[in-house]
Amino acid sequence: MSWEDGRARRRQPLRRRGPQGWAGQEPTWRQARPALIADALERASARAGGDWFVVGASRDVRAGERPYGRTVAGREVVLWRTPSGELRAGPGSCPHLGAPLRDSRVVCGTLVCHWHGLALDGGAFAGWEPYPVHDDGVLVWIRLDHVGRDGPSGPAVGDGPPEEAGGDGPSGRPPVPERPAPDRALSAVYTAVGRCEPQDVVANRLDPWHGAWFHPYSFVDLTVVRTPREEDDAFVVDVSFRVTGRLVVPVRAEFTTPGPRTVLMRITEGEGAGSVVETHATPLTGSADPRPRTAVVEAVVAASDRRGFALARAAAPVLRPLVRRAAGRLWRDDLAYAQRRWALRSTGRFPG
Repeated sequence: MSWEDGRARRRQPLRRRGPQGWAGQEPTWRQARPALIADALERASARAGGDWFVVGASRDVRAGERPYGRTVAGREVVLWRTPSGELRAGPGSCPHLGAPLRDSRVVCGTLVCHWHGLALDGGAFAGWEPYPVHDDGVLVWIRLDHVGRDGPSGPAVGDGPPEEAGGDGPSGRPPVPERPAPDRALSAVYTAVGRCEPQDVVANRLDPWHGAWFHPYSFVDLTVVRTPREEDDAFVVDVSFRVTGRLVVPVRAEFTTPGPRTVLMRITEGEGAGSVVETHATPLTGSADPRPRTAVVEAVVAASDRRGFALARAAAPVLRPLVRRAAGRLWRDDLAYAQRRWALRSTGRFPG
């Protein structure tokens, strides 16, 4: 795109496109080569994640009486906040008699078991060891390392050796992608769960060619203009987001994998340049579970240099449900894609 074209696109983000039926678009199956997607997935899987897993949205873990519970990689975990908002996390099973701590209460920043009143302030106590946790302002991450099959919180659920939960060695901070500054962005987080493994979710995102065919209600005129190469491991895509009818917003976007379970889509040209969509795939079951479940946690962090965007940020409580609804529609399809991929792999029927 020339500089003049880019300037015109920024001034007039909406385009009116001519009529074209779904079947009239150019087939993409020749470009979507299984080996190319598999190679991109292999490189993504080899990247270091520091044993960090996305648990959910920062807004899901609130200060108050109720903790937040989740199973990650076959291990029960519990998270809560102190009155000042500081995050605490650890095994989700009480070290006394195994009560589910997600059902307990937080009193003045201390997690109090509802079975017998054992109190945990976030420090090590009676064999209960805290987990490192990080709040990046949009998402909450938890680090699982050095947790054996029969650790302090009891047996792991369907899990293998401890290295299988993380596997690449712990790091001090999670691989949080670069995002627009919080004071100029609007963020929303959508979560869904599917019967598949994280690699099936990542593989879906590393196949950009399916966008306009599988999601015609959201994307049109999709062209992959560059595939990953050694010096720049990224997909670059020209695509138009459908607004309504024939009105679309054309952009250029880049897909990268900053971690083994994360795919980042960043708009590089067009309306909302710099905005990102982070797709994080968090295993809920252990690596040996015959029926794996994976949580897709997708964070949309949108920004714009248009003056009117300040009004959108002010209306964030109203807009967030709309953004989540749009993401949900896409992920109903994409989880079907990921689940189908896992079903074929698990029965040895996956092509190639």
